[in-house]
Amino acid sequence: MIELINISKSYPTGELYNDLNLRLNSGDKVGLVGRNGTGKSTLFKLILGEEHQDSGEIKFPKAYKIGALKQYFDFHEKTLIDETAQALSEEDKYDVYKAEKILLGLGFSMEDFDKDPKSFSGGFQIRINLAKLLLTEPNMLLLDEPTNYLDILSIRWLKAFLKSFAGEVILITHDRNFMDSVCTHTLGIIRKSAFMIPGGTKKFFDQLSSNQEHHEKQKIAQDKKIKDLEEFIAKNKARAATATLAQSKVKILEKMEKLEDINYEANLKFDFNYKETSAKFLVEVNNLSFGYTNDNILFKDISFALSRGETIGIIGKNGKGKSTLLNAIAGELDPFSGSVDFHPSCTFGHFGQTNISHLNKNNTIMDEIYSVNHKLPEALIRSICGIMMFSGDNAKKKISLLSGGEKSRVMLGKIIAQDVNLLFLDEPTNHLDIDSIDALTNAIKAFDGSCMIVTHSEELLRAVCDRLIVFTNDGADYFNGTYDEFLEKIGWEDDDGTEKKKVEKPKRNKKEIKKLRAAIVTEKSKVTSPIKKEIEALEELIPTLSGKHKSQTNSQILDLQDKLEKLNEEFKKRLDEV
Repeated sequence: MIELINISKSYPTGELYNDLNLRLNSGDKVGLVGRNGTGKSTLFKLILGEEHQDSGEIKFPKAYKIGALKQYFDFHEKTLIDETAQALSEEDKYDVYKAEKILLGLGFSMEDFDKDPKSFSGGFQIRINLAKLLLTEPNMLLLDEPTNYLDILSIRWLKAFLKSFAGEVILITHDRNFMDSVCTHTLGIIRKSAFMIPGGTKKFFDQLSSNQEHHEKQKIAQDKKIKDLEEFIAKNKARAATATLAQSKVKILEKMEKLEDINYEANLKFDFNYKETSAKFLVEVNNLSFGYTNDNILFKDISFALSRGETIGIIGKNGKGKSTLLNAIAGELDPFSGSVDFHPSCTFGHFGQTNISHLNKNNTIMDEIYSVNHKLPEALIRSICGIMMFSGDNAKKKISLLSGGEKSRVMLGKIIAQDVNLLFLDEPTNHLDIDSIDALTNAIKAFDGSCMIVTHSEELLRAVCDRLIVFTNDGADYFNGTYDEFLEKIGWEDDDGTEKKKVEKPKRNKKEIKKLRAAIVTEKSKVTSPIKKEIEALEELIPTLSGKHKSQTNSQILDLQDKLEKLNEEFKKRLDEV
């Protein structure tokens, strides 16, 4: 259990918390929400002792171990497996298989184990840090945007791991689906205090809206009462006959705990500016191939036409060439072969993973918006800044002072400053908060032009994509269907690279189906019941254990839960096939 009592924290720029209270019980997994700048990451720093609260107290149980995901890289070993194994405890230092298991789950291959950890891309280096963190077997995990550099398959693995993790978790993520899948509670930093409820983000925001509505009604009633009291006091304090009564009303007014106004935070709400076009197809890609060397071809002979009003999603494991394909189509890379033909009326805006680093750090936000369209008057530039939540003097902030999320909003602002009919968006949800992602999703859906989007967000894929380009172990293929249709008809590749094929169901009558399903359910109960009982027995044993024995038992439980989950999936498939 962890407890934060009456925590207050201020900076010269303003107060973050005022008497914030929070209590986490054993096994709680908490999703932390709140607009950028409300102090989510600061809360992590206070819990870790990296910063200190102005007042209040933070309590932990004895020997309680907290682990946090590092966003910087400090590798010393020559191979990936040796670097990762450094995180093993003295008791487990020879159990290298534990490191191998976690690395494979995070998308590394056996061939990667002997590579230099510094040779991996930034996204994979984040995964090395995540693997090292998980190996330390902490009681609590503090995870700040752990999915930012993970592909869909790695996110699914991490989701399953966190769901079976025996300790406590506080999770900051822009991926609402991921948060709701993992977390038992949702916590928000609201008006400088903590508000937590059991359940997911929808329940939380519905409850928050209801609370705010109730607060407003109470505030209106209180304001009326205060006005009536003040008027009574003003009329009666000078008259001898009513002075005593007026004085009693003064005391009532002084003792009254006044309700504060709700300061609504600005919401990102925008539309991309559509440039009219009569084109049926905005871009046609013919037999496009690319590789950095002849021996490393990332994709080969990709052909498709993107029609007006259509969105294509580009999906697959990291490192396969998704961003490279988008950059090749956008003309930032020269392909090995093939052609990309834009309609003469096509104008595109490009939001890329590396584009944020292209922002001029010495420019202000207004300068950056102006740089893409010199015809815009200052009033319109300020309006775009305001839409991107940089109102007033904030629009004059230098780029060097902005957070990653704020820089992403500047990039979006630069795109909406232009009239476009085609959008290239590469991982646009990274660094945006949940509300901003909702606004982006709505803007893509409302856009009359076309869009190509690289994303690991299954929620965004389902919301906006009509067709897909899927990167697999064998390259990239065009799929004429939605993301759910892809999952149903093909699905993600197995670890050995073989594709899952849809099995034709044999024709059976209802009586046969009922009999077969009953037999499968009976068999499932017979196979899984002993495992469930073993897990329950071990869980009951944990409170009596400590140190090495507790860690070993937690590891046993995790392995059993993995086994149980695989068996449940296997039996579910068998039931679906009947």
